[in-house]
Parts: sequence; structure tokens; C-alpha cells
Amino acid sequence: MSSPKVQIDFVSFLLYVLGFFLLWEWLRPVEELTDTSNIIVFLVFLILSLLLAFFGVSLLLSSFIKVLYILYALHYLYFEGSFFDFSWIPVFAADMAHNFGLIVERDWPGITNLFRSLLFFILLWLMTYLIQYWLINRRRIFIFFFMTLIYITVLDTFTPYEADAAIVRTAITGFAVMGILTFNRLMDQEGLKKEASLSRKWMIPLAALIALSTGLGFAAPKAEPIWPDPVPFIKSYGQNSGGDGQGIQKIGYGEDDSRLGGPFIGDNAVVFRAEVESRHYWKVETKDTYTGKGWVTSQAEGEYLPFGNEDEIPVSSFIENDAIETTEETSSVYTFMNYPHVVYPLGLKSINASPFITYEVETATEKIRSLDGGRPFALDEYKLGFDVPEYSVTAMKEAGAKAESLPDDYMARYTQLPEELPERVRELALEITQDKTDWFEKARELERYFRRAEYTYSQTDVAVPEDNEDYVDQFLFDTKQGYCDNFSSSMVVLARSIGLPARWVKGYTEGEFKQSIGSGLRLFEITNNNAHSWVEIYFPEMGWVPFEPTQGFNNNVQFNFDTAGQNASQPEAEEPKETEAPVKPDEPTETVAEKPSFSIKELWGNIENFFKENWKVIGAVILAAGVLVFVLFLKRGKWLPHYFIWRFKKTKNDEHFSKAYLILLKELDRYGLKRKNGQTLREYAKYIDSFFSTKEMGRLTARYEEFVYRGVLKEGSWNDTKELWENLIKKTIA
Repeated sequence: MSSPKVQIDFVSFLLYVLGFFLLWEWLRPVEELTDTSNIIVFLVFLILSLLLAFFGVSLLLSSFIKVLYILYALHYLYFEGSFFDFSWIPVFAADMAHNFGLIVERDWPGITNLFRSLLFFILLWLMTYLIQYWLINRRRIFIFFFMTLIYITVLDTFTPYEADAAIVRTAITGFAVMGILTFNRLMDQEGLKKEASLSRKWMIPLAALIALSTGLGFAAPKAEPIWPDPVPFIKSYGQNSGGDGQGIQKIGYGEDDSRLGGPFIGDNAVVFRAEVESRHYWKVETKDTYTGKGWVTSQAEGEYLPFGNEDEIPVSSFIENDAIETTEETSSVYTFMNYPHVVYPLGLKSINASPFITYEVETATEKIRSLDGGRPFALDEYKLGFDVPEYSVTAMKEAGAKAESLPDDYMARYTQLPEELPERVRELALEITQDKTDWFEKARELERYFRRAEYTYSQTDVAVPEDNEDYVDQFLFDTKQGYCDNFSSSMVVLARSIGLPARWVKGYTEGEFKQSIGSGLRLFEITNNNAHSWVEIYFPEMGWVPFEPTQGFNNNVQFNFDTAGQNASQPEAEEPKETEAPVKPDEPTETVAEKPSFSIKELWGNIENFFKENWKVIGAVILAAGVLVFVLFLKRGKWLPHYFIWRFKKTKNDEHFSKAYLILLKELDRYGLKRKNGQTLREYAKYIDSFFSTKEMGRLTARYEEFVYRGVLKEGSWNDTKELWENLIKKTIA
């Protein structure tokens, strides 16, 4: 079955534009409700696919262009370096093979973001094909219009997505499309010619009716809902229903820690990469209230302290004094997740990003959010300046004696424990620290306690406390098996049980070492698998000091054991030896004379960087150029005949006569005077002459037949007939 002839006219273009707006309504909630970022990449793919369909590009060429765009977009989103370097292709192929294996194993949560983006592109490809099929072939769009309405109304009901404007936009677009398609079907059924005057008689009332209906919908009074909101019922049903707890979770950063416990599965999706001088943990937020099931905040959420690039950062850390030696360091962070917050190390001093970016600290959690124009904004990259502390053990041992200097409300906040906490937890804390006299030794003893063989680290066989059980008590005395949340929460509770102010900290470990990049810097990759929690204990006149109770982890805090007799414990806390090769200074491998003055790879890299830095401007220019080309194409009837007249005006060679005659036939066909199947040129010439009331086409055709059958023309034939040709082609100007 042959494919239908592609119609390139304004009505068809309008249908494709309206179809794009319907598809856009499917993408708008994706950016708001999921972690999907760079939605503009997918919108450009929609526009490209619909334009290829509109201009009738062959299936083979269209598929090649789409595949090329998808590969380039995936490289832009997930890889570094030049697209034409091709070193990313083996990594891409390996990722595809890995994900196909996960699909065979039905491990859906393990699918990588790269593969999910590829599947999303394929889904959009199918949706653009369906739009083309429904709009152009079937001339019916009601099913897709109805599905779009159902989609956005369900999201409006069951998610935070506000679909008021989306419903209005969809209704206007859908009714406009159905009105245009109905007009086209009626014209085809009646065999009428689609004249501009007839189209206006249909479209103007249609637009007026849609505008009137929309206005009445806004102005009319709104009735109250007949049925109550089903969301609270569904949530309460899920909470009250039976079950074994939370089930299997996926590792990664999350904001809700009110109910901890249960196994989780790993996720190697990259969160960010960092160029660092030394290993360190990355903090996101802290929490101060233990509920017996998890962690919440005691202060009111939503209270923020704003600051700019040059302002002091209002987060609590260690207190600068002579007992703490510091070393200034910097780290550069390159993000891969669409998180509008900043990860930062202990001792943060400065954040360097775009000058238009501002920040705010949530007072309850010390979580730093990045803002653009007052709205949360995910940074692509930023640079951090901070001080790395080295604590004097002598000063820390003396700090506990100054506990009376701490405000009562401060101590109450960070020694809070639920009244229902089993007494054996407090008794265990006293038992562990009974031989220690100062805060530092007590904290260290609590940290060491979890190194015992009876406690094991596990991500899978982890219990969830029942309603009458305490999360920490269950871990300390019953299961003795868990991951970082179990270990860190237990140490905070034990520390508070003996009066040490402590808080629970969330963030990421240092990640996986990738390579040395020169100048003393090393590149680390931090994935969701590096999500972690640890402990901070407050020492008067020293500040917050991190501790790491989880087996198998070390947060690299440095202590200066300057007290006699304490050296035996020093190796446990000192910074671990680096496993990667030592960093060597950069050495030139070739002389200046040997260095090539021109490099194709460097040229492609410069081109790639130029497009990355100016892709918005380039995209706008391409879009404007596309619109200009499309307008010129629609108006070709006004300017194309003038171009042909100019092209052949000064030609005197008779061989141009045949080309000019064939161009005239095409222009007459475009004008609407189509040559019927089997109609001879003489019959067609009579039809043209009768239409324009001339004899010019007949005379011109006679000369053309003479050329066709004899193969030659009398000398000067083109000059004699040029005026006839110009008169006829001028008549085709629309």
C-alpha cells in the first residue's frame, strides 16, 4: 500500500503545531514530578520529528537524523569530552548490554538513567508517529485528546502537580484540532476545493466559539466538589493496612527519615563528581529529633537564612581557635542529578558559582539551597572553599568540663530522647563509658563499641521495628545487623543518654577514586551507593566534631594526639593511606618545536565547547531560520516566479528553453491548474489558454514539441518565445 501524498500547506502546519502542544502537555509534569532534567532536549526532539514528518522526509533519512540526534543528546547529557572523540561509544555499548541484562532479569529499579533516557526518546518517537497518523491519515484526534485530559487530571488529583492551566490549554488545543479535522473531512467527502474564503468561513466561527467557551468557563461560578478528595483516604488506607513494613527501598538521598529500617538495593547512578585535594565526607543536612522510629526536625520547617556569594555562610561547624589547626582547601563539584541543594564538607567557607545565584540555609537542618531569581535551582557545577581541621585532643578532653557554658535550650535540643526509650539503652551507654571521665574519651568509646564482632554490616537482612519497638533498641539488643542509619542513629542515642549533645548527619562518603588530574587534585565519583549517615558531637569552645560508628567506614577526621599516653589510639583515627598511585607533577612529553600547530581533535573540541556554551543562542537562531524558511516556502507563489524570470531574463542560449518550459508546467501545477493523467501537452495548453483567455500557452507548447520531436530549435527561438513564457509565469503569482 503506497503512503499518502504529503500535503505541505498552512493548515497541515497548524495541525502539527497543535499536535506538538498536546504532546508538550505530557512532558510538562515529567520535569516537575520526577528527577528528569534538561527537558528542552526532549522538546527539541519532538519539534525535529514533527518537522521531518511535515516535510515528508523519507523514512530512511528521517530515522538516520533522529538516531543521530538521540546519540548526540545522550552524549551531551551523560558523557564528557567531544562527541566526535568516539571514546564514549564502548562505554555506551557496555551500558546498553548491562541494561538489557537487567531487563531479562526483570530488575527494573537497577536500570541506569542513560538507558531510561534512551527509552524515553523511543517513546517520544512513537508518540510523534501516532500524532502524524491520527492527524494526517485518520484525521481523528479525539482518543489522544481524551487520553491527555485523563492524564493531566489524574496527576492533578494524586500528585502535587497543579493542572488548572494545563486543562485549559489542552481543551483549547483539542477543540481547535478537532474543528480543523472535521472541516478537512467534510471537504474531502464533498470533493470541494479548499479555498481560503471557505476556510475563513469555518475557522473564524470555530475560533470565536472556543474563545467564548473559555471565557464563560473562567467567568462562570464554580460548584463545590461532589465527591471528597480521594487522596487522604488512599494514604490512610495504605498506612493502616497490614504488611511487613516499608519493603525494599532504593539507596540514595531522600528527605523523609521519619521511619527508618528495612533492606535496600544498590544504585550506581552518578550524583556528582568532585575534584578534591584530600578525601572528605559531603554533608547535605542534619536532624535533631529522634522519635523512636526515625529522625525529624524540632524547629519549624521553611525558615531560611539567605546569603550571597560574598556573605559568611551561616552553618555551624567547628570553632576557630588555637586548639584547632586548619588547612585551606578547595573542591570543584560537577553535578549529574537535578538537586537544588549544595553538598559541602566540614568547615565550609565559600561557594563560588554563577554571580546571579543566591543561597539560603534551612535553619532546622542546615541544608543549603541554591536559588536563581528566588526559586530553587540545580547548579551544574560550583567550587567550594573550606578549612580542614585538625583537633587537639588535649583541648577536647578539657572541653567537656565547660558544659555549663552551653545554653539550656541548646542542650535540651541536642540531648532530646523520647520518653518511651527503653531503659536498657541508657544502661548500655553508661556501661560502655563507665571507665571514661571526659567527653572525648566517652565519644571515642561509643564509636569503638560498634567495631565489635557481634555487630555486622548488612544492606539486605535489616529489620523494621514494629509499632511497639524502638528502632535503636531493636538494633542494639536484638538484630545487631544493619547499615549506616542503624549504626549512626544508635551512637547518637547512646551519646545523648549520657548527656553528650549529638546530632544525626546525612550526606555522602568521599566516593570512588577515578584518577589524578594534576596540581595535587584527584577526581572522585559519588553515586547513590555513597549515600551515608554519620554522627556529630558538640564540644564546648570546639564546635561540632564528626564521628563514624559504621563498620567499614572512616570519615578521615584528624586528631592531634598531643597528650602523653594517648598515642596508642592514634592510628585508628588518623587519615588512611591513599590506595591510588602518588600524584606526579605534570611533565612535558614533547618540545615546543615537536608540538603540532594544528590538531583535528583540538579543533573538534573547540567546536564542541562552542556549541555547549552557546547552544541556546544557536538553537534560537536555528529555530528563527527554520520559521523564516517555512514562511518563505508558504509564500513561494509570490516570489518564486520573479526569481525564475530573473534567472532566465538574460539567457540567450536556446537550450534553456526546455528548462524554462518545464518550470512553467510546475508553476502552473502549483497555481492549481493541474494536468490530468493521460492529457497531452496540446490539450493542456488549450486548457491553460482558455483559463487565462490567451493563446500564449499554445504557441509556447508548439515550439516545445518541435524541440522534443526534432531535437533542435531554430536559432533565436528562445528570444522569440521568452516574452510568452514571462507573461504566463507572471500569471501564476499567487
